[in-house]
Amino acid sequence: MGKRDLTMQVVLGGREYSIGAVLFHQAVGQLLGINVTDMKCLDIMTLRGSASPSNLAQYTGLSSGATTAMLDRLEKARLIVRRPHPTDRRGTIVVLSKEATRKLPVIFAPLAKAMEALVSSYTENELAILADFLSKACVLWQDQRQKLQGRHARGQRRARQLSR
Repeated sequence: MGKRDLTMQVVLGGREYSIGAVLFHQAVGQLLGINVTDMKCLDIMTLRGSASPSNLAQYTGLSSGATTAMLDRLEKARLIVRRPHPTDRRGTIVVLSKEATRKLPVIFAPLAKAMEALVSSYTENELAILADFLSKACVLWQDQRQKLQGRHARGQRRARQLSR
């Protein structure tokens, strides 16, 4: 197999991996009574700990209104708790609830165990290559998302100007 074929195999594999991850998170969301975007917010909070609503909006690219609606759903599902910000009296911090910290590890444990078994089957050199690829792919995803969001925001401004 040539480099071009391998390149396409990796690109297609990445797409299939992404689809699998989204559909898995959607299935977990169904168990918890939330949507896949809400699930990814929980994932962000699991990785980063507490966050302010504005940090979550910035990280996800959601509007402040959409972020508030998402946090309302997560709070209603008893998966997050809003607390006063420790250094900003007007601010709020969002943390995972005790229920979330109890439920999420149980749901994700089989996946984590299977993923660790898969990853540990690679050599140290292969793991270095995979880690490098994933690190660069994360930057690429973020860059492309920001470009799309910037284009969308410019289009909305243009539409408002034309409607005046």
